[in-house]
Amino acid sequence: MLKNRIYFASDFHLGIPNIKESHKREKLIVQWLESIKNNAHSIYLLGDIFDFWFEYEKVVPKGFVRVLGKLTELIDNNTNIYLFTGNHDMWVKDYLEKEIGIKIYHGNKIIHLQNKSLFIGHGDGLVKGDYLYKCLKIIFKSRICQWGFSLLHPDFAFKIAHAWSKRSRKTNNNNNNQEDFLINYCKKAQSQESVDYYIFGHNHAPNYVNIDDKFTYINTGDWLSHNTYAILKGGNISLEKYNATYQE
Repeated sequence: MLKNRIYFASDFHLGIPNIKESHKREKLIVQWLESIKNNAHSIYLLGDIFDFWFEYEKVVPKGFVRVLGKLTELIDNNTNIYLFTGNHDMWVKDYLEKEIGIKIYHGNKIIHLQNKSLFIGHGDGLVKGDYLYKCLKIIFKSRICQWGFSLLHPDFAFKIAHAWSKRSRKTNNNNNNQEDFLINYCKKAQSQESVDYYIFGHNHAPNYVNIDDKFTYINTGDWLSHNTYAILKGGNISLEKYNATYQE
């Protein structure tokens, strides 16, 4: 089978709300990855794949072995996999790249695929205002903050992090204007550099909007509620839903 499709997915949030539910969702994601492995040229994961991730020098988070194993299998099968970090997994460093071969991006990027230009990123920090979050993001991404966090015992550090992640999800879910703000951001960005598609995650709300017949805004949704993803084939993008259910 010809490997000619490009896939985009985001917001798996593996690790929540508990081990049982996370495992169920993880196995469903693995089923989806298995279903596309023979035609996937590349897979772009647009952030918040983990509800929290932090790499100590010699320690990485427990769990996620099923999805990491499947991603490794796909890479070994000549599928390119890219991870754009989100606000929940911004502390991804080089473990996934060195151990598995995933290419890591820590910011938005314009790429060119199948004669189309695509603006890709997680989507956080782009909306108008939200200055508190933007300041916190600068602090969290600083080396001093990461060094200080690394001094904490992992058990204690991860309890703090998961409590913060829960608060962040509630804030994000209560912000009903983020979609409009993201679309307005795309319109402004389009005036500076024309692209064909803007593809984000973060909002947990799958959406596909043609803007003035000039470009398309796509939100890949999430795998907590929607199980949605996007496919680029022959220069055209569609938003799809994985309808299979996990079989015990």
